Amino acid sequence: MSMNARLILEDGSIFAGKAFGASGESFGEVVFNTGMTGYQEVLTDPSYCGQIVTMTYPLIGNYGVNVDDIESTRPQVRGFIVREAAKYPSNWRNMGTIHEYLERYGIMGIEGIDTRALTKRIREHGTMRGLITTSEASDEELHARVRAWEPRRDQVKQVTTPAIYRCPGEGKRVVLMDFGTKSGTVRSLLKRGCDVTIVPAYTSAEEVLSWQPHGVMLSNGPGDPADVPEIIETVRKLIGKVPIFGICLGHQLISLACGAKTEKLPFGHRGANHPVKDVTSGRVYLTSQNHGYYVTKESLEGTDLLLTHINQNDGTVEGVRHKMYPVFSVQYHPEARPGPDDSDYLFDQFVDFMNNQ
Repeated sequence: MSMNARLILEDGSIFAGKAFGASGESFGEVVFNTGMTGYQEVLTDPSYCGQIVTMTYPLIGNYGVNVDDIESTRPQVRGFIVREAAKYPSNWRNMGTIHEYLERYGIMGIEGIDTRALTKRIREHGTMRGLITTSEASDEELHARVRAWEPRRDQVKQVTTPAIYRCPGEGKRVVLMDFGTKSGTVRSLLKRGCDVTIVPAYTSAEEVLSWQPHGVMLSNGPGDPADVPEIIETVRKLIGKVPIFGICLGHQLISLACGAKTEKLPFGHRGANHPVKDVTSGRVYLTSQNHGYYVTKESLEGTDLLLTHINQNDGTVEGVRHKMYPVFSVQYHPEARPGPDDSDYLFDQFVDFMNNQ
């Protein structure tokens, strides 16, 4: 029988439901994702490190879990909030329920709450610190603990690879700096024949270049890009030395290295249907996104960066390229995990940059 659980937000809001996955308590930043599918990719995306994720689609877990849809070796979220967690999934690839999957890794989930009301509160008031708990402590005591909790600011260090490893290929040599990379990024490079060496986030520019790469990939990752000034300096040293492609956090780091600025979004962009316009061609792409920070448009003025893509919902910067060097980046996830794959062509563009050097 499911245990009672509560979600406590820092503004004092309380949502009562039932626990699934692990029991106990878990603090995190409460955010929401609007994807209708792809929950396993969401759970295992390292960009969600430190966050409690709310899924707006009401039924989650209906096709179970499998070994094909993981984007890292384990779930990375701090907690999971759904309207209903499917108890009897059906799919030919299914290997277990979402409850069993989260329980195995000690991740707390809560179901049976009004996820629409929770999402509206986050949209109106912004992301908030929160706590999922099965404790019987008073609401007042738990609220005080949420307000006193301070999130860690070393998320990149938590999710990066501890050691260098290689995925061999016959084509161009790519060094992928892992700030919390998704498996889909590696697969997209291997699909194009690239020889990929994945290095820890704090690898120096000198060591990256010692691998004699034809190109450098800067991955997605969690947290505030301003929290990693050493990596920003590394990126600054790499610009002009080798073609560079950045996604998500990698995009923000390229922008900061070139003198632009970043700010926090009120409730972030997290989902699989965000419209992004290529300002050169005028074409609009549907994109998969997961980020809480963005590059401010006005800060691009006076830098060596040109605006290439813009978000059709709120006008924020979604892509830039360098005026002089083969360096470009996008704020979204072109590896399409979970889809759509409209922007898969960007990996071909990166390979073209390497071929033309």
